[in-house]
Amino acid sequence: MREQKPSSGELLQGTLDMLILKTLIRGPMHGYGVVESIQQISEEVLRVEEGALYPALHRLELRGLLSAEWGVSENNRRAKYYRLTAVGRSHLVDETARWQRMSAAIARIMEPA
Repeated sequence: MREQKPSSGELLQGTLDMLILKTLIRGPMHGYGVVESIQQISEEVLRVEEGALYPALHRLELRGLLSAEWGVSENNRRAKYYRLTAVGRSHLVDETARWQRMSAAIARIMEPA
């Protein structure tokens, strides 16, 4: 059985929530804006599918990490805008520290012997 390689742009498991929180630290955005921002900042390396984004936004909202309200988008369409809460900011600080520890540990392991 061959191991299937992840496709280009596939997110590591468990990183989507952190990326959404980090994106929203810049200010309120609707879902499509979050997707565009992640793609643009990652220089088109990371892609977020709608099927993963909206459940994640909803989950983060239920956990109190985001608040949401309806507004009008740049295209003059009704859109739900998400904003980071104080609890979300605190959680992002914790997740950022955890990510830095984990990525540094992985980088050490991946260094040539």
